[in-house]
Amino acid sequence: MPNASPETAVPRFNSFAEFYPYYLSEHRDDSCRRLHYIGSSLVILIIAFALLNQAWWWLLAVPLAGYGFAWVGHFFFEHNKPATFTYPLYSLLGDWVMLRDALTGRIRF
Repeated sequence: MPNASPETAVPRFNSFAEFYPYYLSEHRDDSCRRLHYIGSSLVILIIAFALLNQAWWWLLAVPLAGYGFAWVGHFFFEHNKPATFTYPLYSLLGDWVMLRDALTGRIRF
């Protein structure tokens, strides 16, 4: 179970399994989630393009695509602070698990 310190009221998680429900609660807005899916899909396409064409400078666009779309979703639709700032590794994993869950029908696309 997550613990929160009284000063910050930011929950602390001991595992990704504890974190993921919190992550989903921070991604309730359909537009925000869809922008995450677009960003994650672009990351895959950019990496594939860079590898296939040996155009390594394209890899510089990976963080822009991945974070740019997600942050637009948070700031303009979800109206919250991206979990990336507090939980960078869990949030990165959360993006991919959320995309998988959407593609497999476990959560609404």
